[in-house]
Amino acid sequence: MGKQEEYVLRTVEERGIRFIRLWFTDVLGFLKSFAITPAELETAFDEGMQFDGSAINGFSRVQEADMLAHPDPTTFQILPWRSDQAGVARMFCNITTPDNEQFEGDPRSVLQRNLQRAADLGYSFMVGPEVEYFYFADAGPVPQTLDRGGYFDLTPLDVAQEYRRRTIMALENLGIPVEASHHEVAPSQHELDLRYTDALTMADSFMTTRLAVKEVAMEHGIHATFMPKPIEAVDGSGLHLHLSLFEGDRNAFHEAGAEYGLSKVARGFIAGLLHHGREITAVTNQWVNSYKRLVSGFDAPVWITWARNNQSALVRVPTPKKGKPASTRIEYRSPDPACNPYLAFSVILAAGLAGIEGNYDLPPEVASNVKGITPEELAANGVNRIPDNLASALDAMEGSELVAEALGEHLFEWFLRNKRVEWDRYQRHVSRYELEEYLPIL
Repeated sequence: MGKQEEYVLRTVEERGIRFIRLWFTDVLGFLKSFAITPAELETAFDEGMQFDGSAINGFSRVQEADMLAHPDPTTFQILPWRSDQAGVARMFCNITTPDNEQFEGDPRSVLQRNLQRAADLGYSFMVGPEVEYFYFADAGPVPQTLDRGGYFDLTPLDVAQEYRRRTIMALENLGIPVEASHHEVAPSQHELDLRYTDALTMADSFMTTRLAVKEVAMEHGIHATFMPKPIEAVDGSGLHLHLSLFEGDRNAFHEAGAEYGLSKVARGFIAGLLHHGREITAVTNQWVNSYKRLVSGFDAPVWITWARNNQSALVRVPTPKKGKPASTRIEYRSPDPACNPYLAFSVILAAGLAGIEGNYDLPPEVASNVKGITPEELAANGVNRIPDNLASALDAMEGSELVAEALGEHLFEWFLRNKRVEWDRYQRHVSRYELEEYLPIL
């Protein structure tokens, strides 16, 4: 048993922990959990804990139900909510078959495989997300906002700052640093900016953040949602990802004296994201509702372009801090916070690495506001649109060897099958819009 496992066992005993929750995600990014007692902890580390995987979305078939959850001791944290109850801790798990083979339907294992591929090329993948979400009075079908605040508003318009403060304190107790938080553009919309770290730690942290936001909201009798577009007339919620590759301690995206300070590695990574942007969108924006956000008239990107310091581009290159080349990064702006972060980071990394290895040419920067350019002009300049609905995104994904390789055969096929079913259900749905628009006149 390693030192980290021994640390967990000692902490559980010293802190009076009564239950350890083992966390993992299904293919769609929903958090799954079961609890064990301290008496089972050594067995969990040595052998893994068996569970029935046949009822988990995207996992095994009924005749292959048995799965093993192996807790990762480096993710051990004591949960800070419900302090009046017995101590509860959590660890994220990797999932294997009973033969201890890595289960190819486990999203966390998929990301680890893609990160290992980057590591084989000498890179570590760093991610810093801006997480947007809404607070509503409840989870009813008609969203009831809590305030009329706008971007960066302070009291009295921003009544939710206490909820954000409580959430940040909970995250810090869980070892997740938050760089900043503020009211976002739309009423009742908020943002948490997590400090960047390696992609696997960030995927775990993002899953924890979604839960922490919802737990704190529930404590206060309100509802928090990461639904991409809950209100038609205002901006939806994005997950803007600040990305970079490091070679050891050196930021591989920075090159002193190069145009805009961007290295060949950075330019190749951006070119890969643009080239494969349509193919990976079904994973970064996986719901029917995701595409209600990716429309013109709001802040979300619509066209596959890149630019420096231009919020309308799909890939933005923020200005690095003066004298700090390590802060050189790009911002990928289309993902939304309802994605599965393990899979989203996997396909984004795969697209970027393809651009580097394939020496893709970076197209010219579109520095002007894309919103002021007509679709015809953009098309004439070879600029493609992000898929405008889930069906188009799935079509692009289905023909992608890059996404198939990044996700693996099991997960690639399951994802497409599940999402086709969702699209078919949506197509049959008669919406309130149709009833209000057509029933009186047709």
